Amino acid sequence: MARVAKELGPLAVSRITAPGLHAVGGVSGLYLQVLPARVDASGETVPGGRSWVLRATVGGKRRDMGLGGFPSVTLAGARERARDAREKIDKGFDPIEVRKAAKAALLAGAGRVLTFKQAAKDYLAAHEGTWKNSRHQAGWVHTLETYAYPVIGDIAVGDIETEHVLKVLRPIWPEITESASRLRGRIENILDSAKAGGAIKAPWENPARWRGHLDKLLGAPRKLKRVVHHKALPVDEIGDFMVRLRKAEGMGARALEFAILTAARSGEVRGATWAEIDLQAKIWTIPGDRMKAGREHRVPLTDAAITLLEALPRVAGSDYVFPAVRGGQLSDMTLSAVCRRMEIPAVPHGFRSTFKDWVSERTGYPNEVSEAALAHLVGDRVEAAYRRGDLFDKRRRMMGDWATFVAQPSPKGNVTPMRGRA
Repeated sequence: MARVAKELGPLAVSRITAPGLHAVGGVSGLYLQVLPARVDASGETVPGGRSWVLRATVGGKRRDMGLGGFPSVTLAGARERARDAREKIDKGFDPIEVRKAAKAALLAGAGRVLTFKQAAKDYLAAHEGTWKNSRHQAGWVHTLETYAYPVIGDIAVGDIETEHVLKVLRPIWPEITESASRLRGRIENILDSAKAGGAIKAPWENPARWRGHLDKLLGAPRKLKRVVHHKALPVDEIGDFMVRLRKAEGMGARALEFAILTAARSGEVRGATWAEIDLQAKIWTIPGDRMKAGREHRVPLTDAAITLLEALPRVAGSDYVFPAVRGGQLSDMTLSAVCRRMEIPAVPHGFRSTFKDWVSERTGYPNEVSEAALAHLVGDRVEAAYRRGDLFDKRRRMMGDWATFVAQPSPKGNVTPMRGRA
């Protein structure tokens, strides 16, 4: 972190005329930049301009952020802007990228620039009717909304660089390599389409291209696929973990707890809205456009899940059940961060495997019931089960047993009583 210099007053700052960067104190890394004098067209010497610069380290890289000219922006105003920028950095944001995105969104509203999100929507609309099936189309929408839009959605297509694409892909490349690889190709196609439409000017090379570019920066998908698995917590350790998890604070911890109780995917939980929840009927209905399989999925909610939901605070202006601090959707890394902080050898998706192991090893529930709970479509029997009513009543009983199992620590070898198949 940059050192905090001696705090100068307005008079001292106004007297600074020597070219260079001058620390003014008050906020770490805040400088007054004085440009050298220049000779104008008439041959007269004109003093150099003066402006505010915040020098900070963001993501391991030093960034210089302009805060406005002096004296149009006063010393007090510069310090206020610098503090706001540092607050964003502390929360994990790059204030320069935030400002770029805001400017792009403003220009997009005026029809002057094409953001990635709009380019993606244009691409999807142009290819309507060409998808192999609804699941194929849903896969595009899901990966873009879950992973790409939160990072590059509001950035102008012409401003997207390799570092932006890597920021989308790197967090998910080791864990869901196949999906991440598909997402890379989708980003490449969308940007190519924007270029063809004239929104990106030459010279330009697609920052999402693979051969000779990202293949040098990311591991080969085929090689990673053989060794990367979703790390799961053993069945006998889930009770101890849940006791600790319920004591943890934060929306990420509550979202992970809900994901475990419902055996749902992280993206399904993070995107859940109150409109999908029926507390009285104890049902969470996830629309098809948010499901990997592209079809509506009903989730029975146990008493434990209902208690969790009823205790959640409502954020004004946000309909998300588990909103981020500013009301938007939690990032895909929030739940993973909870696992890391609690120092467990598992990832959020791995708890679905723990649930499956519990069903297979500790209960007598049929395989198709657990597969229906996981929203897997793996054959004619499951398809038929969905047509008969999605095995909802049996799943409700099973999820109730699961909630009881994870509610308290259990000694190794303790087995949940076997239920019949009725």
